[in-house]
Amino acid sequence: MPAAADPDVTVRVSRVRRGDVYARVSTIGSEGDRAFVLVAGIGVAATYFERLAPQLNEFGPVHALDLPGFGGVPHPGTAMTIDEYADLVEAVLDDLGLVDPILVGHSMGTQMVAEVAARRPDISTAVLIGPVVDPAARRLPLLAAKFLRSSWHEPLKIKVLAVGAYLLCGPRWFFRVLPEMVRFRIEDRLPRIRAHTLVIRGEHDAVVPRAWVERVAATVPFGSTWEIGGAGHSVMHGHAEGVARLCVAFARAPRDTDGDLNLMPDEVAETREPHYGDPATAVRGVVGRIREFVGVLRRDDRMIARGKSEHARATSESREG
Repeated sequence: MPAAADPDVTVRVSRVRRGDVYARVSTIGSEGDRAFVLVAGIGVAATYFERLAPQLNEFGPVHALDLPGFGGVPHPGTAMTIDEYADLVEAVLDDLGLVDPILVGHSMGTQMVAEVAARRPDISTAVLIGPVVDPAARRLPLLAAKFLRSSWHEPLKIKVLAVGAYLLCGPRWFFRVLPEMVRFRIEDRLPRIRAHTLVIRGEHDAVVPRAWVERVAATVPFGSTWEIGGAGHSVMHGHAEGVARLCVAFARAPRDTDGDLNLMPDEVAETREPHYGDPATAVRGVVGRIREFVGVLRRDDRMIARGKSEHARATSESREG
């Protein structure tokens, strides 16, 4: 989880437990008193934020969550509802003692962020990246078709990450939670959000059409919406630099655009792929990723943290070089 501007890319891993379930929290940075909290979508893991997270270390630490059933975190015997996932996100905020954190959700994660923000009027800033589900597409066959169209525009690395994450999640849990995501009416929570809300979509995100994000931004009391050129549904990965600039600027000085769509060109937002000129650096990056994966299988948080940190340092060095 690297950034040239932030040489300390050490990742710390902890757990927040409530009853029979827990969230795994991957944290970078420590200075500052206002944290970012990142919540990923259905089936995937905190690794989806590995490019975005270090660039958000402006006001305090950055916490990326792996929730039950995702990223190798064990899940209960029955499907969790979005409200129950939101309960666990709130538990993270409370256990970590976070004061007015900036909540960032992607895809299904936006549902949890919207629910938490609607419950907590003290939350002043929220970011919804690819908010779901568009009420006009609340049917599984249509939603699946839109997702496949959007996936065509995702970079190869995000496709590889997705395959690994879905394998860890497993089809049984994925298809248990999917109906919960589809039936959750985020549009009912939006008017109750008091936070300044930034809404972001990728240009080629068929799951989250322009008209829908404009409606989202116009529904929340204070909203601003942006479209990132060249991006698909996982805009915060391949276009992490642009998304990070928007998030940090909005957290510093929120701006209400009344649902008007702002455009950021592809070349401005795109994140440069790491170039492993040194074979030893490339090997360290691969070893770190393998170590993280083994740690996930063993549910060994110390091994996960070490693997994430090794991979982050290798990627950081490759971008600096």
